[in-house]
Amino acid sequence: MTTQPLDLLSRLRPAPRSLDAWFLANVGLLALFFLLFGSRFVLAPGLGVEFELPSIAGARAAAKITTHQITVRRSGQILADDGIVTIKQLAAWLKKEKASTPRPTLLVLASVGVPSDGLAEIVSVAQTEGYDVVWGALEPAASERRTTP
Repeated sequence: MTTQPLDLLSRLRPAPRSLDAWFLANVGLLALFFLLFGSRFVLAPGLGVEFELPSIAGARAAAKITTHQITVRRSGQILADDGIVTIKQLAAWLKKEKASTPRPTLLVLASVGVPSDGLAEIVSVAQTEGYDVVWGALEPAASERRTTP
């Protein structure tokens, strides 16, 4: 046993048999301390604090629900639901998809390094076909993961 070399077992105090006066005095002083100096913010942090994120006026009014999505890669590839399309095939794909949607909105997700003139051409084609266009950028790490085979 590990206590035998140092004879630790013989040096242990016996367990107290009853609640002595010092123990009761300590418990009473702790209770008095919390009653006098306790705060609801210290005893229960976060319960009394109401925090609301500020909202930007008109942010929800300008939000659009997108009905279609394409991804544009740095290499110039345009990924649609049907697969890779060229800029010429994109107009036909948009026309075909518009037939099933009354108010189409296209989300164009661009990866890192896509030239702005390529995005402008895609937006122009989509607007010519009657789409509202919303475009955004993919995170650099996400777009790099998708481009590697």
